[in-house]
Amino acid sequence: MTGKEQTGNRQSNTVDLFMFMGQSNMAGRGIVTREHSQGVPALTQGAGYEYRAVSAPGRLCPIEEPFGRLENRRGGIDDGDMKTGSMVTAFVNAYYEKTGVPVVGVSASKGGSRIDQWQPEGDFLKDAIARLKAAAAYLAAENDLIRHRFMLWCQGESDGDIAKSGEQYCREFERMLDAMMKAGIEKCFLIRIGQYNGSGEQDYGEIRAAQELLARTNEHVVLVSGLFAEMRKRGLMKDEFHYYQEAYNLVGREAGENTGEAVQNLQKKETL
Repeated sequence: MTGKEQTGNRQSNTVDLFMFMGQSNMAGRGIVTREHSQGVPALTQGAGYEYRAVSAPGRLCPIEEPFGRLENRRGGIDDGDMKTGSMVTAFVNAYYEKTGVPVVGVSASKGGSRIDQWQPEGDFLKDAIARLKAAAAYLAAENDLIRHRFMLWCQGESDGDIAKSGEQYCREFERMLDAMMKAGIEKCFLIRIGQYNGSGEQDYGEIRAAQELLARTNEHVVLVSGLFAEMRKRGLMKDEFHYYQEAYNLVGREAGENTGEAVQNLQKKETL
């Protein structure tokens, strides 16, 4: 059986390739409780597939949660067994509804990672680029047309924990993004981080402001959700940093809708 046959009757050979990158709230720490009972949404048929660069590089798999659970690489991106439910399924469903183009997603997220650990000389970014290249090579070999190569980024809490300046965060972010663009990424769709929910003195406001500034001043960065900042007030944070699954679903859906709309606008400009 070929890799394509294992994907479950894919309707289209045109796909958009997404790197899902960042720290724990991209990796996904969602849980369900009696009080917060909303689970991961069902994947819309044909909406998305995971390319497992580490654990199953010879095929595509329908997206399932925890997304990227098996994608640990020693000496590279290794999130252990920390992944639970993520925003990826909700994002992919909403994106597909907007665009009609399936997503091939690649997991490249590491809990607790700071932006300085995502620099071109570091192991995380080298691994992410290797996963991107492996996915593109696989799709080319299967005669799939990659319409776009994008990254969805959610990271920054660890930088807020060490009181990194917004200016430094922006410099390091743009250095990371430059390396990803040289590897073929066209745009970074950015999910702004939320608020600290513990008893310490951390304040993530400067990092949130830096992310907003990046979206205003860098043409390759598009802010697609700021909903995480509302989740503390809504009672949807499960601990100091992470969220119940319902919150990941809400953020993923908003990000998918807004990313899909941005890509549709990009397509219109390219046809003019």
